Amino acid sequence: MTTFLLTAVAGFIATGVMSGVLFLIQWRGLANADMINAVGSLITRDEKNALAPGLLIHFASGILFAFIYVGAWSLWGFDSLKIYTLFGFLTGAAHGLVVSFILVALVAEHHPIEKFQSAGLGVAAAHWVGHVVYGLVVGGIAGMYALRYDFVPVLAQIPQ
Repeated sequence: MTTFLLTAVAGFIATGVMSGVLFLIQWRGLANADMINAVGSLITRDEKNALAPGLLIHFASGILFAFIYVGAWSLWGFDSLKIYTLFGFLTGAAHGLVVSFILVALVAEHHPIEKFQSAGLGVAAAHWVGHVVYGLVVGGIAGMYALRYDFVPVLAQIPQ
């Protein structure tokens, strides 16, 4: 498989695992972590029709971010599964902090569905955990296949 296809597969698998973690958090009643319906209902403005657009947006975003992660890691030329996984954790943790802040500070208060308008520390923590898991999975898969985009370091050397 090509690096491009493997990156897309890594993003798809990581998004699926992240979705499973968020589902378990939601199912156990720990937090309102129903990201797929929350995202979908931003578009449909109705929770009944939110699943399909939510899945599409969530998985498309997951695949896109896998390319961003692997592209950024290509700047350093990692060659170890441990290093890829460590950077997966760190990147996922940073990404999760940003997403959690945006959810709590911006999205929740403007969400059209009342159920998703209350996003506190539990929701933020759930999404942070989900993004850490996402980063670990992308990092693990990227490390197993030593995914790297050789053109990225070349682009970084272009004078501004």
